[in-house]
Amino acid sequence: MKKAFQGYRIIDTTHVLAGPFAAFQLATLGAEVIKVEDPNAPDQARFQGPDRTMNDQGMGTAFLAQGSNKSSIALDLKTEEGREAMLRLLTTADVFIENYRPGAFESLGLGYDDLKQRNPGLIFCSLSAFGATGPRRELRGYDNIIQAFSGFMAMTGDDPAKPFKCGAPIMDYAAGTTTAYAIAAALLQRERNGGMGVAIDVSMLDVAMMFATSHAAAYFWSGKAPGMKGNAYPFATIGLYHASDAPMMVSASNLRQQRRLWSFLGRPDMIKANNNERLDAHEEEAAVLRSAFLHRPAAYWEDALQAQGVPCARIRRFDEAVNDPQMESRRVFHRFAGEAGTVAGMTSTLAGFTMSEAGPSLETPPQPLGAQTDEILASLGYPAAEIAAMRARGIVA
Repeated sequence: MKKAFQGYRIIDTTHVLAGPFAAFQLATLGAEVIKVEDPNAPDQARFQGPDRTMNDQGMGTAFLAQGSNKSSIALDLKTEEGREAMLRLLTTADVFIENYRPGAFESLGLGYDDLKQRNPGLIFCSLSAFGATGPRRELRGYDNIIQAFSGFMAMTGDDPAKPFKCGAPIMDYAAGTTTAYAIAAALLQRERNGGMGVAIDVSMLDVAMMFATSHAAAYFWSGKAPGMKGNAYPFATIGLYHASDAPMMVSASNLRQQRRLWSFLGRPDMIKANNNERLDAHEEEAAVLRSAFLHRPAAYWEDALQAQGVPCARIRRFDEAVNDPQMESRRVFHRFAGEAGTVAGMTSTLAGFTMSEAGPSLETPPQPLGAQTDEILASLGYPAAEIAAMRARGIVA
């Protein structure tokens, strides 16, 4: 069985996390992804990570995280020759992804209106912090800026004077996932509409609002902005509690689960008949739970409550989570077959889902800058002498 995107060529000119992650997801499902970088200013993610030696080699872990299954070509698009090579490449492509400031590629003659004349079936996907339209379109932003601007930080934590950013770059990866989804939809749409391409405009801020859908619905209904709740929930049977040795999260969310919880704790008198009763008894219930959970370790409560059908999890460190046997059984991470401690033997995330046939997989580790430049240019008709001359002038690497 063929993979979902096998046979599609994607030109990836994105940098940092969100855009490269979008292309990476499509690459795990069979797309041919060619990453294009400026030889004089490569993807900044290449120089970011905990290993300074790898950073100096342009192979930092921020780049490695979503660099697998891609080829690399280095082209200076500020030169006429570089733009011509890019045009030739895009003529062969199904998808073009970029995440520079709005209008950057139009100024180079590589905007959607320019490219569709040469390749009417091209799907042109732009990803930016605030989108290509609107009064904020010129503003710059990364994950942390979007978390701040979108209201996410104002809703995270316990103290309004001390808002918190999520530890992981969730806006980058939410935007990357949304971008991959939009491209998949556009490819299907093209198939159903005579092969005509389309322009996609993804805004990280828009994505943030989509990922706050339930909060938005509550606001538009009530007119009240969501407050900062920290780990507290309206129902006391949902929230963070301390066991005898460590904190844990309990989530007896519905009436059935709260009945199971109180029954297991030997407090059938605390069972409520409806949610209004639960809301009214929040403080009383919380006090009882705080006392009850202190008498056993978190691992006990996790096992015991889960066995009763009550969601519960001990708060794990990240290193504990990634080494949990559940991760191995689900193949969330892929280790390449090369020598440990090298890129050829690195471990990478794979996908958040599995498929019974032709599912996501990784075949090649991330590539050094320009590793496939000669091969790709030769496939576009460039003779070896011309490639060498372009390299000597710094147009390619």
